[in-house]
Amino acid sequence: MSLPRILIVLVAVITMVSTVLADLVVPDLAAQHAFNPGWPPHAKFHDAQYMVMTALLGVIALVLVLRRSGNTRGRLLCAIGILAVPWLGMLGALLFPGTATYDPEFAGRTLFILGVHGQICLATVLLVVLFLAAAGTRRTIPGDRQS
Repeated sequence: MSLPRILIVLVAVITMVSTVLADLVVPDLAAQHAFNPGWPPHAKFHDAQYMVMTALLGVIALVLVLRRSGNTRGRLLCAIGILAVPWLGMLGALLFPGTATYDPEFAGRTLFILGVHGQICLATVLLVVLFLAAAGTRRTIPGDRQS
């Protein structure tokens, strides 16, 4: 398996599971999301929508990456674009008025890496990995058929 394909598979798996883990499973993080008593039902609905949507985007990208027929480079680039959507969406959400990466009551329980919120750090790292994977597809990929 080529390095770009391995990187894309890695990001796809992280994309599929990280949101569900962070928003629903890991107790300290889930308390800030799906189990946050301060969130009204409609906010929880959109959190659940985001979890399902992100997992489905990861599955679609995996199918594209693991498929062995057709234009390999085109499928890999499409998978990269699909996987970038939720992470770019997270960064873009910061541009809206009144948004924050965490609620004030969770300030003491929020993970920061080098002064950057953990989710923003993860999004940035995964987008860099996707960029590197895209750059790697510029080389000839074995089995690639240009259609």
